[in-house]
Amino acid sequence: MSKKFEDLKVLKELLYAPSHEWLRVEGDVAYVGITDFAQDSLGVVTYVEAPEVDDEVTQFEECGAVESVKAASEINSPISGVVVEVNEDVIDNPELINDNPYENWIFKVAINDESELDNLLDADAYIKEMK
Repeated sequence: MSKKFEDLKVLKELLYAPSHEWLRVEGDVAYVGITDFAQDSLGVVTYVEAPEVDDEVTQFEECGAVESVKAASEINSPISGVVVEVNEDVIDNPELINDNPYENWIFKVAINDESELDNLLDADAYIKEMK
């Protein structure tokens, strides 16, 4: 059951891509996942395709996919860099994204260019864009 946008979680400490991916920066590494809005729109997530470790990803370009019973959606990387880890728990149990999309990240990236963070939305800007 889809929630009203106002009932969906948007965490203040994260950055967001307009295509509904989130980014949490820790030093020179960033965690990437999909937002509560994205998982709610998809419904029960049945499959997650992530980039491989050592893959180069480019900001705002497709690097994976999330599928549900009712839809499929591409994952666009919110930042350019090299994939340093994939969350195998999410690959093996995609429904974890429905349980908590912000705790269950999909992959980690070593950031190439920190200035790209300026291209992302903070929580307030993301909320405005979604309304």
